[in-house]
Amino acid sequence: MADPQQRTESELGAKDDIEMRLGANLVHLPIVRAVAVNIAMRADFDVDAISDLELAVDEACSSLITHAVAGSVLSCRFTIGADDIMFTVTITSSEDVRPSESTFGWRVLTTLTDGVSSWADRLEDSLHQVHIEFVKRRPVVMR
Repeated sequence: MADPQQRTESELGAKDDIEMRLGANLVHLPIVRAVAVNIAMRADFDVDAISDLELAVDEACSSLITHAVAGSVLSCRFTIGADDIMFTVTITSSEDVRPSESTFGWRVLTTLTDGVSSWADRLEDSLHQVHIEFVKRRPVVMR
């Protein structure tokens, strides 16, 4: 299994990528979840994989939204591959708030996905851009 960050820049700009920008507010989570479900259905994921993707998107977004600075934007990107969907979510925070790998939320993400990572980039004015990225692969169907 490849690391989600190993995609090239050209793959990230593919014509099938979908990017959304919403206010970093928990009330917007149903919109992001609905888009995730629709994308997974169109990518021919099975019901269990769709549910896993929906829950992982919810966990990743909610864990970052709670640390966003006032007025921050929640940026969500779905990169659709031949056999997987990569999801990247980003917010601006006043601190480096990458999720701890010992939390229940991180355990949920690692259980529901096929690879997850997080990182923070320092911005000016002591702000940080915090990212969570994961990949969910289409289950292999044995015939």
